[in-house]
Amino acid sequence: MKAEKKYTMFDYLIVGAGFAGSVIAERLATQLNKKVLIIDKRPHIAGNAFDHYNEEGILVHKYGPHIFHTNSRDVFDYLSHFTAWRPYEHRVLASVDGQLVPMPINLDTINKLYGLNLTSFDVDNFFKSVAEEVPTVQTSEDVVVSKVGRELYEKFFRNYTRKQWGMDPSELDKSVTSRVPVRTNRDDRYFTDTYQAMPLHGYTSMFEKMLDHPNIKIMLNTDYHEIMDMVPFREMIFTGPVDEFFDYKYGKLPYRSLEFRHETLEKEVHLPTAVVNFPNEHAYTRVTEFKYLTGQQHHKTSVVYEYPQAEGDPYYPVPKPENALIYNKYKKLAEETPGVHFAGRLATYKYYNMDQVVAQALTLFKKIAAQEETATILNGGKVKLNPNGVTLENIGSEIG
Repeated sequence: MKAEKKYTMFDYLIVGAGFAGSVIAERLATQLNKKVLIIDKRPHIAGNAFDHYNEEGILVHKYGPHIFHTNSRDVFDYLSHFTAWRPYEHRVLASVDGQLVPMPINLDTINKLYGLNLTSFDVDNFFKSVAEEVPTVQTSEDVVVSKVGRELYEKFFRNYTRKQWGMDPSELDKSVTSRVPVRTNRDDRYFTDTYQAMPLHGYTSMFEKMLDHPNIKIMLNTDYHEIMDMVPFREMIFTGPVDEFFDYKYGKLPYRSLEFRHETLEKEVHLPTAVVNFPNEHAYTRVTEFKYLTGQQHHKTSVVYEYPQAEGDPYYPVPKPENALIYNKYKKLAEETPGVHFAGRLATYKYYNMDQVVAQALTLFKKIAAQEETATILNGGKVKLNPNGVTLENIGSEIG
């Protein structure tokens, strides 16, 4: 007698195993006892935060440096369930006029660049004296020249932005350069958040612990289009590009991409700090030395050069008014699509930091939990199958 096949009915199909998808998967599995299938096109979990040991045994970030920082106690406490932390405060130097000076611009930057000996009070007056009056700050250029004037804008921001975004700061929304502060003191930390640390054993290790639950199944090297008609599920969490989900109905949303060129060097230390920006020379924007981030002791070191480009994996939504108009059309479609929740950078077309994605995912989970509770009451304890045409009878293969 032929044995009857057993099939798994998933409560949620989650597309994308980065921060957004993994956080929601963990919450659904552990807090609501839901069966979750999480898939990713790539051959690994952790999304762009994926790190691994290279051939020389050095821990590197495959997709460029990921520096964790947050002001949210809730986010930090949540992630602390899956990792111990290594205290780390990020510092960046910029190559300007043949010198390496602190970035963001601070008191030491100005004194070193111009050979001055200003105090904090003096440098505040210096900035006021060179700042341009901008009636309405709208663009990234407006943000900078209204704070530090035209000369520093040209030295630090204009060419870097042109390389990074493929357009002039005058064409970009003010949000791009608003992220970078200007300081009148000697604080050379890139971030000033309350919590600044790196996962002690790396990001991938943290994600492995996050997804280590019997209710969570993982499929890698998998495009969701390939399994939509094969896997029974009730609802979907989508963290990929929102325009792709809707077959580019309103056109393709623009993104900037990056090419990462990794090198291992026969020396213990290469850079004077973790990251050096190159706003004016070279085709790359910055170089990162990973051992600063990880604290790893090794007789060799590994660096990565970042080359911005128009094509490739989507990393940065391009913040221009016309793109926001296109996204808002997709957002309306997303809100009207039953049984699908959209989360993360690509699905919401926002340039979020890692902690912001985690916060967004935790907020979405609370919303889903409330909906689940309501649905359970209304259905007398029964849950309906998502109307995607999938039934247990038309499964072609067993997934468990």
